[in-house]
Amino acid sequence: MQTPVMDGNNGKFTYKKILEVNSLLKKSGNYIVVILGAFLVGCGFNLFLVPQHLLSGGVSGLSMLVGYFSSLSLSILYFLFNVPILVAGWFMLGKRFIVLSIVSVAAVTWFIAIIPVVSLASDTLLAAVFGGVLVGVGSGISFRAGGSTGGFDILGSIVTRYRDFPVGNVLVSMNGLVILAAGYMQNDWNLALASMVSIFVTGKAVDMIHVSHFKVTVYIITNETEKLLSQLLERPRGVTKIKTEGAYSNVEKDMLMTVTTQYELAELKRIIKENDPKAFVNIVETVGVMGSFRRS
Repeated sequence: MQTPVMDGNNGKFTYKKILEVNSLLKKSGNYIVVILGAFLVGCGFNLFLVPQHLLSGGVSGLSMLVGYFSSLSLSILYFLFNVPILVAGWFMLGKRFIVLSIVSVAAVTWFIAIIPVVSLASDTLLAAVFGGVLVGVGSGISFRAGGSTGGFDILGSIVTRYRDFPVGNVLVSMNGLVILAAGYMQNDWNLALASMVSIFVTGKAVDMIHVSHFKVTVYIITNETEKLLSQLLERPRGVTKIKTEGAYSNVEKDMLMTVTTQYELAELKRIIKENDPKAFVNIVETVGVMGSFRRS
């Protein structure tokens, strides 16, 4: 039984109002999680990586590399390097994802500026490992909330949207180029190798939290077929419509079946709840997929 909520216009209790409040709370929670992730990333940078002149890879690594060889602020460099990538992501990944990513980039920029650069680990390898863990956890929970920490995270999301690779592995591959540049410019391959350790740890931490390459099959039994299909067919996954009949009620309904990733599952649940809160949904893990997984 739903908890009633008073509608101020006509004095009636409405279930629609409950959904609106829940949606608002969820959105607010996503922004809080993204900001928390940005805080962890900022701590990983200023408390472990930057004091040892290590790199985190990607755009942040490029920012660090330029910052180490110039007098420019790391926070400003990080923000400026992310702007063109955020613009590209706006058109390729969708406004909702990029809005959260913009919040994350702005928060990371702010945390880098206010968190003091203090070395909590005198050993370079320890700094690389713990810095990588903090950056990976921060990036991973930002992904889970529907955003990213910007930079190569967005490029990784673009790649995994069209190619079935774990996003952490994609980030590690792209970051290899940054490490080669670091070793050459710093003329210290020990720091470059330690940075590789940090980036590897970051990638594994992201994959443990993000798990975007894990597949699930979703079965939706609904009375609002057309409303659901109008939004589901806008996603990059195909949908199969199956006619069903209740064994007890003998009532005919439609069952929609789709295979998606765990990363996209939160958005799929949102669509279902908004269009048919009474739909019966069964979500099962998918061991493997043969044939065409992506709809062209």
